[in-house]
Amino acid sequence: MPSDTTEQESAAAAGLRLLRDDRWLVLSWSVLASVPCLWHRRIEAGDLGSHVYNAWLGQLIAHGQAPGLYVARQWTNVLFDVWLLRVAEVVGFAAAEKIVVCGCVLIFFWGVFALVSAVTGRAPWFLAPGIAMLAYGYSFNMGFMNYYLSIGLACFGLALVWRGWAGNWLLALVAALLALYAHPLGFAWFAGTIAYCAVQRVVPRWWKLLLPLGAGCVFVAIRWYLHTRAGMGVDWGDIPFYLSNGADQLALYGRRYVTLAGVAVVFGIACFVAGLAQRKDGLSWKSLALPGELYLITFCATALLPENLRVSMYAAWLGLLVSRLTVISAILGLCLLGCLKPRVWHFAGFAAVAVVFFSFLYQDTQKLNQLESNAEAVVSTLPYGTRITPTIFADQDWRIEFIVHVADRACIGRCFTYSNYEPSSGQFRVRVRKGSPIATDASDDAEDMQGGSYEIQESDPPLKQLYQCDRSDWTKLCLRDLREGDNTGQVGFRPGR
Repeated sequence: MPSDTTEQESAAAAGLRLLRDDRWLVLSWSVLASVPCLWHRRIEAGDLGSHVYNAWLGQLIAHGQAPGLYVARQWTNVLFDVWLLRVAEVVGFAAAEKIVVCGCVLIFFWGVFALVSAVTGRAPWFLAPGIAMLAYGYSFNMGFMNYYLSIGLACFGLALVWRGWAGNWLLALVAALLALYAHPLGFAWFAGTIAYCAVQRVVPRWWKLLLPLGAGCVFVAIRWYLHTRAGMGVDWGDIPFYLSNGADQLALYGRRYVTLAGVAVVFGIACFVAGLAQRKDGLSWKSLALPGELYLITFCATALLPENLRVSMYAAWLGLLVSRLTVISAILGLCLLGCLKPRVWHFAGFAAVAVVFFSFLYQDTQKLNQLESNAEAVVSTLPYGTRITPTIFADQDWRIEFIVHVADRACIGRCFTYSNYEPSSGQFRVRVRKGSPIATDASDDAEDMQGGSYEIQESDPPLKQLYQCDRSDWTKLCLRDLREGDNTGQVGFRPGR
């Protein structure tokens, strides 16, 4: 193990020392963390297919080949998309996807590693398997790439200023602004944590005890406001709040992941309890206080905030808010575990869980690769410019729902996904004008088309439906022409139902 960082050493200097003294460990874990991005022909990560498809539309817009679409200038929720498009202009989309997503994974992995290191004062190599699992957890597999990138950058920013070194503020500001350009939630976490820590350091000793309570009251007030606010769409979700502790980030494709997440939690608790019992051997209560407070506050947020929010009936949904935020709970949980004195059995246990996790992940993403290969085979026979609306559903036991976007990526260079939700949502770079022949301009229609509840109108352009057509093999897909009065849910099936 490398030696602990000192109070006088800046975070940037500590990072450079790590690269110098442990370069082979850094290189080895970088390679290992990148493997799941390379083990199949395509990276299967939910909404990622939509990001790649809309980057292709961005190219068409630039060449005047996408009537009714335009690129909006916005200051957040765009970093991944801009990065992907710029790399694709040089190497093409297939290679760009691999390069950029690998870059995001490494930013996330080493950002979390750096934050845990800053909190604990030493490099947490014994937690590297756990960080790798979190890097390929729910947020990644849902394809929330801008949010995922934002959290990784926010971790770097927090690591730089955790111990208050003035010389790191400029670098931290750069990381924070990049996090904002990627997604507002990562920046909000960064800013909120900085503000909380600043207040916590200056208030008198006993007043510190009131700070977590005050933060909890803020979230209670937000919940009360949303309950009483007329005209807002609020969905509180159906997952018990006590399950949103960070371990849910490992619950992906079916119940076996839930069992594995439970094993990971039990092992983590065992490590922590054992560390407390041996606290004379290096575990300090003081080192646990601040990350413990932040963990409790984040847990309070996930318990009290809504899962989905719509500020008005005309706006798009802000979806899966709590499911996103639990990645912060998991990161702070790793910070608490990082306070333990490293033991060989800690690393062995986390490594064993990681081997099982990535074995499961390989198997399930291989099935999704087969689904996408079938989608490519079906749409390859279509003339360029054909409009399709896919209704492709995940198994009911899967928590990763957005597998429909395999059709988006399959359409690149061939067809248009008319039910593409990004342009009509108004939350991404590519936007749509009313009457576009390439994408619907109504976010509700886009949702209903892919959800299987849309009735074809006379005003709709010619459409084909891509759907699952073989109950014995849910990866097999078929096409049919849609006519006025047809419903997108009247054919096909939903796996596991």
